[in-house]
Amino acid sequence: MAGRVAGKTALVSGAATGIGQSVARRLAIEGARVAVADIDERRGAEVVAAIREAGCEAMFISLDVTEEAAWQAAIGAVESAFGGLDILVNNAGIAIIESVDKMSFKDWRAVMAVNIDGVFLGTKHAVPAMRRAGGGSIVNISSILGLTGEEKASAYSASKGAVRLFTKAVALECGRDGSGIRVNSIHPGYIHTAMMEETCRRDYGDIRTGLAELGKLHPIGRVGEPEEIAAGVLYLASDESKFVTGSELAIDGGYTAA
Repeated sequence: MAGRVAGKTALVSGAATGIGQSVARRLAIEGARVAVADIDERRGAEVVAAIREAGCEAMFISLDVTEEAAWQAAIGAVESAFGGLDILVNNAGIAIIESVDKMSFKDWRAVMAVNIDGVFLGTKHAVPAMRRAGGGSIVNISSILGLTGEEKASAYSASKGAVRLFTKAVALECGRDGSGIRVNSIHPGYIHTAMMEETCRRDYGDIRTGLAELGKLHPIGRVGEPEEIAAGVLYLASDESKFVTGSELAIDGGYTAA
């Protein structure tokens, strides 16, 4: 049986670890040719190797999402290697947790540079490529903190909220220009990644305790897994969602329903 994104080409930023890694693998398993894009070349190469070992197609692209020239080169490389670009997953992101009065402007700008400037640059250069391909799907990874605030996360919340409304604005542009490009955002709850394990150790003393405590924040009673976010990305990347654009998909165990 053909996969749900068979014949499509995808670029996933921040794909060397965590949610991005799971997204890249799921899209590849479902038939897409996947560009694994990240600043971490070693781990990125490992992800590519694992995808290829599963009999799927992938390539690694070194990408600093804050650099416009890097985006231009990355999308050009995907078009050259795979013949076009159909799916962009703007996943790369960072978080710096600090109270607003103690956060440095340098740290604030660092969060904005990756979390929203990177989404803008990726989208800016993906749209022309997708027009050349006859359409496409852009999936921007926001956060539950793009829908609600949290103490000591002002920069992160602001950046992810910007991703949410940027997504809607571009969805309107692309929906009305006849390009066939759809743009949606996903808002994960707390997801069990290496980054979250660091948070557990820092804030709760150990991973097991942290996972249990963070799980209590979600009505469903646990934190999420990267594969559960990848499933949402797959839906939005596939033709199954061809009537879906400008939407926000919360995959959060009920966190934002409270």
